Amino acid sequence: MRIKSELAATTCGLVAIILWSTAAGLIRSVSEIFGPLGGAAMIYTLGAILLVCLLGKPRLRSISKLYLFLGSALFVAYEVCLSLALGFASNRTQAIELGVVNYLWPCLTVVLAIIMNGQKARWIIIPGTAIALFGILWVVSGDGLSLLGIIANVQSNPLSYSLALGCGITFALYCNVTRRYANGQNLVGLFFVLTAIVLWLKYLFSSEMIPAISLGGSLELVAAAVAMAGGYALWNIGILRGNMTLLATASYLAPVLASAFAAVWLGAVLNMQFWQGAVLVTAGSLICWQATRQRDDSV
Repeated sequence: MRIKSELAATTCGLVAIILWSTAAGLIRSVSEIFGPLGGAAMIYTLGAILLVCLLGKPRLRSISKLYLFLGSALFVAYEVCLSLALGFASNRTQAIELGVVNYLWPCLTVVLAIIMNGQKARWIIIPGTAIALFGILWVVSGDGLSLLGIIANVQSNPLSYSLALGCGITFALYCNVTRRYANGQNLVGLFFVLTAIVLWLKYLFSSEMIPAISLGGSLELVAAAVAMAGGYALWNIGILRGNMTLLATASYLAPVLASAFAAVWLGAVLNMQFWQGAVLVTAGSLICWQATRQRDDSV
């Protein structure tokens, strides 16, 4: 019975990874219909409703005030940066590139765990980090490894590239803060509510206007909300009761899976250099994770 329970929980975790892999393409698609701010606000509003229905109301009495503040701030910052980076991308191809930049967070999570939480790691953390960073530069460069090409790409849309880099940093911080201060409590439902509030406030002070809602737009909105909220709900089940080693390994495939889905969904043509960079980001992150796991196993 226990094996079946673990298998079911692991399956939930794997489905969560698949759902998250569709999120970037869906967020971009929704932003094209409803606008970067309005579309994101609608996604997180619907996602918050789904999470409250699935997980119930968060219990705040046993949560430390420090985590309530830091966790909320970092999660909201990440989600806002992600949705706006994709929404404000100059075109669909650039949105997919920015999605890969966001996936610098797994590597940074391990690096920050060493600094913030005293995580032990082997020396291969250094080449792993270097490979992941090189993969990001390889993606952003566009055609060969050129400093001028990277600068030109970033200068073409500094806001979105800055937001995508902010995603990688803030979510890595969030993961480490959560591990240290959350005490096993799940506040994702609350965080989604706060994210929706921040996005609606930004929308109210913008010049955006949400167009008339169509059936097609509504379906894409629901799909994006399910991908985000459903992913978090199922991932929580997976990490609590499933095979964490398998889930951790599978999660590092997300940059490639997300890029593949976004390319098909958005109809974007990506060159070989992009795919090479996405694979390098995945490989570098896996090496970083393996560096901590091997050291733990040897103790």
